[in-house]
Amino acid sequence: MASEGVKRQLVTILAADVAGYSRLVGADDEGSLNQWKAHWNSLIEPTIKEHRGRIVRVVGDGILVEFASVMDAVSCAVEIQRGMLQRNAEVDLEKRIEFRMGINFGELIVHGDDFWGDGVNIAARLETLAEPGGICVSGRVQEEVQSKLQIAFEDAGEQELKNIARPVRVYRIRYDGEAKSLLRLPLPDKPSIAVLPFQNLSGDPEQEYFADGMVEEIITALSRIRQFFVIARNSSFNYRGSAVDVKQVGRELGVRYILEGSIRKSARRVRVTAQLVDAVTGHHIWAERYDREFADIFALQDEITERIVATIEPQLYMAEYSRTKRKLPENLDAWECTMRALSYVNNRSIQDYSTAKELLKKAIAIDPTYAQAYALIAYIYALEVLYGWAPGASALQVAWDAAQKALLLDTDDPWVHLALGYVYQQNRRSEEAVQEYEKALALNPNFALAHTYISTALCYLGQTEEALDHIATSERLSPRGLFQGVNNLLRAVAHFFAGRHREAVVFARKSVMESPGIVTGYRHLVVNCALIGEIDEARAALSTLKRLQPEISLKWIEEWLPYRSDKDRQKFIEGFRLAGLG
Repeated sequence: MASEGVKRQLVTILAADVAGYSRLVGADDEGSLNQWKAHWNSLIEPTIKEHRGRIVRVVGDGILVEFASVMDAVSCAVEIQRGMLQRNAEVDLEKRIEFRMGINFGELIVHGDDFWGDGVNIAARLETLAEPGGICVSGRVQEEVQSKLQIAFEDAGEQELKNIARPVRVYRIRYDGEAKSLLRLPLPDKPSIAVLPFQNLSGDPEQEYFADGMVEEIITALSRIRQFFVIARNSSFNYRGSAVDVKQVGRELGVRYILEGSIRKSARRVRVTAQLVDAVTGHHIWAERYDREFADIFALQDEITERIVATIEPQLYMAEYSRTKRKLPENLDAWECTMRALSYVNNRSIQDYSTAKELLKKAIAIDPTYAQAYALIAYIYALEVLYGWAPGASALQVAWDAAQKALLLDTDDPWVHLALGYVYQQNRRSEEAVQEYEKALALNPNFALAHTYISTALCYLGQTEEALDHIATSERLSPRGLFQGVNNLLRAVAHFFAGRHREAVVFARKSVMESPGIVTGYRHLVVNCALIGEIDEARAALSTLKRLQPEISLKWIEEWLPYRSDKDRQKFIEGFRLAGLG
């Protein structure tokens, strides 16, 4: 039963604050206070009363106002902002008081003269999204007034607001009656990024060409990653030489992420800094600094570009995943379902793979032409066979069908060729697997996972040294990637095939420590320990393996281990026999 005096009612809330208030007060506290009082007495309070608003709170530079009518709230906000434009016309830019406003309409808990609820919090969050002198409203507000007032609305898309469970549709009001060219473009349905011109900090105008060349190389390399939407050079270079607000750049270019940086050359060395920023929230996602000898300028440019691009790619995926985690499952689009599925694949457990497959089925239901979703389904089923979590023949058939469907839909997606290569690999067709991995790398030379998996197929073909080179490349491209345990496992595989079983034990131990869920890591720890006479450790590893893969047996290894050579397969079986597997 409700508490006495407490009720729920529909209320329109206007939240406003002064942009840069602390800066204004710090520069001139008395002058700023006098300005604020003058605006309040002459414009703000009279306009609120004229539109039948009730002032709930005034705290410092912040105002919270209740309106019974959505029309009154929006009309009041527009009139105040228009009035402020006139009052600030003769005021120096750095001394102007400019308001940001947010308006929301919803059900609130009302007690006496105060109220609480998400409706208030949403209005406050909308205010933070507004530009100085701007107004942001929720979708419900826009629906109520869109054809009733002489104002224009800019659709800013769905936004995840702090401490608000569901995304909120946000609109910006253009109270001059027209939407200007700098209004926010709708965000693409995949990660979108603009690379701004890097600052030349060398003090030498001649080094401008090096900075521009590097940015152009980064843009070109990012553009090869088909899952990304990358702004062309001609647009991003319009921001050269100007101090930028990343949120404004994001709105103007219609992207979620901004890469910016600087270059400083002195004597024989060059320092490059780069940072990735979420243009919607303004939060920094990643930053790095690179110091190199300035010997071969073109090789140096290629190396730094490769490192930046290879590091940015997983950071973008992680940022997108973090964003999708805040959305309810029913609100996910095909891309978001796929990104969330990929995160479950990286966890490597039966339950996570089941969840990933359901997400991918949903992605395909939303977009039946989405090749990457089919590719990931193929990849998961093939992995389940390797881990002994699925019936081999039927699962590999599903994987094959999904990979072929992905290939039919998009032959230029690196993930499609990686998945098809992995299915070939599990079918002991290592030559075809290598060919598909090579196609993936031709499409995206910075695809660290493709370097990881081509090493496996090369091991099966006896090319262990080349395989180790690819593993090293994978780690160089993604030194903080999710597959460190896999890379050390594949080093163990390479040393096993080369007959270096003591070295294989070292890397198998690292693999199971870094990624305890990798079943194949324990297999190689069992086999290689047994082959060098470390029987106790082999048996302990076998005990853990049986828990992870209860169906493991010599018969299963004979049938489903993807080694194409009978000799290698028999050596692997012998290691398990020595460890006590029946």
